[in-house]
Amino acid sequence: MDDASQIKEWQERAKAFEPTDLKKLQQPLGELDNHLTLRSYIVGYSQTDADIAVWKALRSNKVAYGLTKSGAMVNLWRWFSFITETANPTLDQPTKPAKDTVDEGASYDIGLQDTEHGVVTRFPPEPSGYLHIGHVKAALLNDYFAHKKYNGKMILRFDDTNPTKEKQEYQDAIVKDLELLGVKPDQVTYTSDYFQDLYERCVQMIKDGNAYADNSPQEQLQKERMERIESAHRNDSVEDNLAHFEEMKAGTEEGTKWYIRAKLDMSSDNGALRDPVIYRCNPSPHHRTGSTWKIYPTYDFACPIVDAVEGITHALRTTEYNDRDAQYQWFLKTLNLRHVYNWNFSRMNFIRTLLSKRKLTKIVDQGTVWGWDDPRMATVRGIRRRGMTIPALQEFILKQGPSKNINYQDWTSFWATNKKYIDPVAARYTAVVKQDHVKCTVAGAPEAPRTEDKDVHAKNAELGKKKVVFSKHIILDQADAQSFGDDEEITLMSWGNAIVRKKHYSLNPIAAVTSLVAGQGERTITELELELHLQGDVKKTAKKITWLSTDQDLTPVTLYDFDYLITKDKPDPEDKLEDILNDKTEFKTEALADCNVAGLREDDIVQFDRKGFFRIDRALKHGEGAVAFQVPTGKKM
Repeated sequence: MDDASQIKEWQERAKAFEPTDLKKLQQPLGELDNHLTLRSYIVGYSQTDADIAVWKALRSNKVAYGLTKSGAMVNLWRWFSFITETANPTLDQPTKPAKDTVDEGASYDIGLQDTEHGVVTRFPPEPSGYLHIGHVKAALLNDYFAHKKYNGKMILRFDDTNPTKEKQEYQDAIVKDLELLGVKPDQVTYTSDYFQDLYERCVQMIKDGNAYADNSPQEQLQKERMERIESAHRNDSVEDNLAHFEEMKAGTEEGTKWYIRAKLDMSSDNGALRDPVIYRCNPSPHHRTGSTWKIYPTYDFACPIVDAVEGITHALRTTEYNDRDAQYQWFLKTLNLRHVYNWNFSRMNFIRTLLSKRKLTKIVDQGTVWGWDDPRMATVRGIRRRGMTIPALQEFILKQGPSKNINYQDWTSFWATNKKYIDPVAARYTAVVKQDHVKCTVAGAPEAPRTEDKDVHAKNAELGKKKVVFSKHIILDQADAQSFGDDEEITLMSWGNAIVRKKHYSLNPIAAVTSLVAGQGERTITELELELHLQGDVKKTAKKITWLSTDQDLTPVTLYDFDYLITKDKPDPEDKLEDILNDKTEFKTEALADCNVAGLREDDIVQFDRKGFFRIDRALKHGEGAVAFQVPTGKKM
C-alpha cells in the first residue's frame, strides 16, 4: 500500500477514536500504540494528514485524550506529544506524503527495502567484553525489525576474529544479557565458523589482483593512507603476495610482520576506501578454534561476506559506519556475493559515561571498579545491578524515537523512566544512620513494646504487610535531631505527633570538635526526651521523621550511593583516561533497618523512607549485614 492509500486508511480509522465508551476505545488505542512503536509519524517520514486526523480525533474526545495523556501507552503518548510540539494540528493544512526524503531525526520505521521476500537481521557483538548501554539499542532494533515488524529472522553472530581480546566468559555473558533484555535470536553463529571460507576468498582476491600483502610499519601505513600515498608493495606479483600470505598462515616470525590489504582506491576522498587491512597474523590461540589458525580477518572484510553467506537481508549499523558502507558494498560486488542492504542509526551516548570497550577494560583491570557488573558501569549488568528494571530499559530505548543524529542522553531521564516502574511496587521500610544515631525516650508510649501489622506500601495493599514496633525506646538520625527546636512538635511517621522536651549532648570534647569539623555546627546529640502528642495535627508539623524502636531485632545494612566515573560530560578522543576519572565515586553509609529487612532477598527493590529507593545487592547473612545500592530516580546524580 502506497503512502497516499495509507493516509486515507488512517483518516477513516480516526473515527474509531470518537466513542466516549472506554471499552470501545481500548482496542483501537492499543493498535495505534503498537503501530507507533519506533515510529515518529503514522505514515512515512514526515507529518501527513493521517497524523492530523488522528490527533484531532484524540484531542477532541475527553476520554481518549485522558487515556493518551496518562502515558500508559508509551508510544502513543510520545507521538502525541511530538505532533503537538512540532506542528499545529488544529489548522486544516493538507500535507503531502514524503516520497524520497528521510528526516534524519524522523523514525526507526525506515521502510526496509525488498521485504516481500523476507527480512533477516543480525546482531554481531565481539566477545571481548560485556554488553553496555550502547549495544542495547542495536540489539533491540534488530530484534524489532526481524520479529515485530516483518516476522522475519534474527541471528546472533559472535564476531570472534580477535583471539587476543576474546573470552568464553564474555560470550556466555552476552547470551545471558540478551535474555535479560528479552531479545531471543533465532540462531547463534560465529564468524570463526567461516574462517576457511574467508581464507579462500582472500586467496581469490589476491589471485584476481584485488588484494596484496604489505609489511609497512603501522605509523607509516597510517601516514600513507592519510596522505593518499600508495604502498611500495601495492603492485607486487601475485606469487609474492600468496607466499607472504602463506607465511602469515603458518604464523612464522616473518609472517607476523605482514598483513593483507584490499586494493580499492588510494586517491578516494573516503578514507575507508584507501586499501583497508583485511587480514592480520596473530599466533595467539583462539577460544573456539584453538591453534588451528594463525591468521584472522578484520571485521570490515568478514562482515559483508558472512552477512551474504548467512542470508542477511538488511545490515543495521551505527552511523560510525557511514563511510564504510561503500567499502562493504565493494566487497560484495568484487566477490560476486548476494546483495545486502545497509542502514545506519545513531549510537546512543550518555553524558559522563565511558562506552569505549578499551577504556572499560582498563578500569576493570586496574581495579578502579569492582568488575564488569559494577553499578557505576554502563554495562547491561552494571545498570541492572544499580536497580534498572528491564521493562524500563526497553521503554527508554523505544522512547528515544528516531534519530540518525549523534547526541548525548542525560541519565536523569533514563532513571526517571525507571522510577515509574519501581515506585508502585517497591515495599517501604525504615533505616536509621548508625553513626551518631540518637536514642530517644518517648513519654506516653506503651510500657510494653507493641507490634502492629501495617501495609508495606500505603498505595498498594497487594504487596502485603510489615511489622511496626512501638515502644518507649526509639532511635533517630543525628541530622534530624540536630534540626529540632526546643519544645518543637514533630511527627513520628506511622505513629503520630510528639513534642521535643529535652536534648542531651555529648560531653566528650573530641566528639564535639569532630561534630564541628563535620559541619554540623553543634555538639553531637546523644539522647532526646520526647512526649507523645497523638491528638496533634500531623498536617501542621514541618518535620516528618523516620524512627525505629530498639525493642526489635534491628537489621544491619550498608547503604551505597555512587557518582559518575568520569568528570567530563563529553570526553574528547584525545582525553587521557586518568585525567578525567572521578576521584571519589563510592559513598558508603552504615545503617540499622527495621526487622522486616532481614527477610529481603537479593535483587529486591525497596524504598527506605526519606532515604530513597534501593536495590538489595546482598541479603542478610549470618554474621554479615545486608548491602543495598541506591537507585537514582531522575534527580541529578
